[in-house]
Amino acid sequence: MADPLSRAAARLLTPDGGPAIDFSAPAGAPALTSPDSVSWRVFKNPVSLFVGGVTAVILELAEPRVRSGVWDHSSFKAQPLKRLKRTGLAAMVTVYGPRETAEKMIAGVVRMHGHVTGETPAGVAYQANDPVLLDWVQATASFGFIEAYHAYAHALTPAERDAAFAEAAPGARLYGATGAPTSQAEWKRQLTLMLPSLEPSEIVFEFLEIMRATPLLPGPLRLIQKPLVRAAVEIVPIEVRARLGLGEAWALNGVERGLVRLAGAAADKAPIKGSPAVEATRRMGLPADYLYRRRAV
Repeated sequence: MADPLSRAAARLLTPDGGPAIDFSAPAGAPALTSPDSVSWRVFKNPVSLFVGGVTAVILELAEPRVRSGVWDHSSFKAQPLKRLKRTGLAAMVTVYGPRETAEKMIAGVVRMHGHVTGETPAGVAYQANDPVLLDWVQATASFGFIEAYHAYAHALTPAERDAAFAEAAPGARLYGATGAPTSQAEWKRQLTLMLPSLEPSEIVFEFLEIMRATPLLPGPLRLIQKPLVRAAVEIVPIEVRARLGLGEAWALNGVERGLVRLAGAAADKAPIKGSPAVEATRRMGLPADYLYRRRAV
């Protein structure tokens, strides 16, 4: 399992034509979060990151202004793998990269988002740097990654889940998401506030079909790509699934659920050579398997 996961992780984190990020240097350079954080453990797992990333995008696409901004101003439809690589690398830099590297990258993203404006099909104006939309995007990302790790890799305590939300705050503020949730309770309140504005769209199903059909994973792992997408749908809050029309056809069966959990648990125990998590621990003078053997009490 480790070798295919290594290839999959490397493939999804290798930029096309962009600069490579050295997570191993400079020695001792701190990240936005510390090595003993919950986030460093959560983001090391490529299986739950894939699942949680899909969950986050489903929730983003449920909001019409975010949906138009993503679908009308990105290369996702034409080049889904390229877009996934950029998004995955940005997440890794935010969590594991040296603080200076993360700040520089995020500033570039904010500048780029400053040019993303338009109207939804219903005529509602939007801009990507709208704080309300930034808070929602940040909230969905935190929820997706935390919930996927908890459901399919390693169960987190309520305190650990709260900590993971709170640890995202420094990066969120740099993106402009100053009102993003810092606990599960705040996430639930934000979801309640946003729920009336969420709506069904064929774009959600188009996105899911892209995620199922595009060859994103190598070799034998491709056999579980469709179950991984269904696993992502399954952890979307039930009230949102109902609004979007994501019914029983998107549910995991017992065998698939067991397979996803097996893959998630395996990925949580096997250090991936050259991965941002391993290279970042080396940068901090820690053993390569630090995040894989450490468990909070």
